[in-house]
Amino acid sequence: MSSARVVVVGSINMDMVAHARRLPRPGETLPGEDFQMTPGGKGANQAVAAARLGASVSFVSRVGTRVHGRALIAALRAEGVDTTHVVEDESALPGIAVIMVGREGGENSIIYVPGSNAQLAAADVQRAAAPLQQARVLVAQLEVPQPAILEAFRLARAQGVRTILNAAPALAVDPALLALTDCLVLNETEAAQLAGLPDAVQSAEAVARAAANALQAQGLPRLLITLGAQGVLVADEAGQRLLPARRVQAVDTVGAGDTFVGGVATAWAEGQSLDEAVRLGQAAAALAVSRVGVQGAMPRREELGPDFAARSA
Repeated sequence: MSSARVVVVGSINMDMVAHARRLPRPGETLPGEDFQMTPGGKGANQAVAAARLGASVSFVSRVGTRVHGRALIAALRAEGVDTTHVVEDESALPGIAVIMVGREGGENSIIYVPGSNAQLAAADVQRAAAPLQQARVLVAQLEVPQPAILEAFRLARAQGVRTILNAAPALAVDPALLALTDCLVLNETEAAQLAGLPDAVQSAEAVARAAANALQAQGLPRLLITLGAQGVLVADEAGQRLLPARRVQAVDTVGAGDTFVGGVATAWAEGQSLDEAVRLGQAAAALAVSRVGVQGAMPRREELGPDFAARSA
């Protein structure tokens, strides 16, 4: 078992993915080229990404088992993710994501129905106190209720566990949760919204830098703002720097951000620096978007080459 222990608190969905030549315009119907039902959810995706990259991962979630739920749990177990603290709710439906992917450019559009994810409670998290407090890194997203995440961060930080909050989807975030966040990960749109920036015609990098300044002024110690093909803006006590993205032919961008977060969490749990963690996340995401699929497209550590070999934590 890896000593790079990561706990993910988050969502688990069944993804229903339709591929077409491009995304439809409002009111337009397009013929599809392919359809798949695959395990997803930002939480489950990040757990699988970290496990494939070499972390020892425990997952804390709540899943409805009326349909699909047990298959979702089985898929996590097959990836080596510990599901001991996934609450099974026989009366509920699991989360569902309806995803459209355009072949031209690999862009996507998503409608998310939370289902049982919306019922994850602080009490569910409290029952997972042991793995939370034994982790090196705790990761959460905003597809589950913030009181549950806040309880997880309180338990983890009490034992010195590092916390990563992926502030997606774009929602208002409880200031108490931000105060317990060691590293905030978000894209430039989410960053601008959270920072309260006015709408302006600026480059993505300019927006990201302005948002980083505003959020750091609020006391956030570390931010990673993803800028797609431009790279990742890192902001911490050493200042701001743009780590350029790898050049890649994207065929499917669904799950790219989750792969990135899983890579960051894994490397940080291994004791690597924040910049090194970002580079691992970028390398993993670049390979993932060159393939069709979400969890199935996420790379294993050995696929990234010798520069990204696993390190002892």
